[in-house]
Amino acid sequence: MSLRRTFAVLAAFGALVACDKDKTALPPAELVDINQTLPVKELWSASVGDGEAKLRLALGLAENAGVLYAASRDGDVVALDPANGRVRWKAETVDDLSAGPAAGNGLVVVGSTSGKVIALDAESGKQRWEANVSGEVLAAPLVSGDRVVVRLVDGRLRGLNAADGKEAWMVDDIVPRLTLRGTSPPVGVGDVAICGFDSGRVMAVSLANGDILWQVQVATPRGRTELERIADVDAAVRVAGEEVFAVGYQGRVAMIALDSGQLWWARDLSSYRGLGLDDGQLYVATSDGDVVALRRRDGGTVWQQKGLARRALGVPAVHGGAVVVGDFDGYLHWLDPGNGRFVARKRLGRARISAAPVVVDDRLFVIDEDGKIAAFRAGGG
Repeated sequence: MSLRRTFAVLAAFGALVACDKDKTALPPAELVDINQTLPVKELWSASVGDGEAKLRLALGLAENAGVLYAASRDGDVVALDPANGRVRWKAETVDDLSAGPAAGNGLVVVGSTSGKVIALDAESGKQRWEANVSGEVLAAPLVSGDRVVVRLVDGRLRGLNAADGKEAWMVDDIVPRLTLRGTSPPVGVGDVAICGFDSGRVMAVSLANGDILWQVQVATPRGRTELERIADVDAAVRVAGEEVFAVGYQGRVAMIALDSGQLWWARDLSSYRGLGLDDGQLYVATSDGDVVALRRRDGGTVWQQKGLARRALGVPAVHGGAVVVGDFDGYLHWLDPGNGRFVARKRLGRARISAAPVVVDDRLFVIDEDGKIAAFRAGGG
């Protein structure tokens, strides 16, 4: 990252804090007692790292082939048995990790603050290769077939050979002077990678050669100042069948056709965290801390839950027939998908839950910024 770019990012955050003082003067919403109608049970807990260095926002969980993977800022990568949380292997890298892990094709891949991408063997944890990508990695890489795709803070999307880490292609996009601290992780669908960019665009590129297949402007910069014109798409897109859903900060949430990039519908909404999906609805944790349910077919609002305002919500997920989202104080909240009412609440710890939960069958796997990991089951199982 250039010195100018570093100052721009820092200035953006300083300006956001200064500009939002009036908006954020109110304290986070206090939690009220709820009528817990959904049984939720914690099955096990574990941890990664020493707990002293907070996990960065892009360090989370990944599951592949019946194994759960996690990484810590101080360089640890662990493979866990999802049935009981026991450690299968632990690897110690020599870098400060900032993104990942991603898992697939026999690899577990993490990114570092120093611009390195490290690939480990999924069975043993032994290092397979290391690549220098000349930019900080703040989004989980994508492992798909014979490619590892990495999004960098400098606006570049790099495709690496999964066998040796050598670069196969590179896609570049414009980076505005002021952006949020974070980047959108690439998502794989067949032979395509889809990713959001700080320009407010979403692009689909060929995994084979990096050709741009389509690009759509989801969040359009608007306003008189550079601060008002921040329109990053930092949240991961979600894909269901032939539909792609994306959301931008100070922008829109939109449904895009997977094959052509045609914009089917869009509506104003601001989020930098992420989206949850079920068969009929889309769930968005907004920048203000609301949880909004939208109809997938047309983007119409089904309900809006304001009881978690200013609680710095994480990424929503669908689990146990409900919508679950974490907050800054370590709480997990389950909401009824029909009306948005609270149906359950559990506390993982006292650290923020920002990483996207992982749902496998009837189990929910969650990690907080202290590196505590837990598995939950909801419902009558």
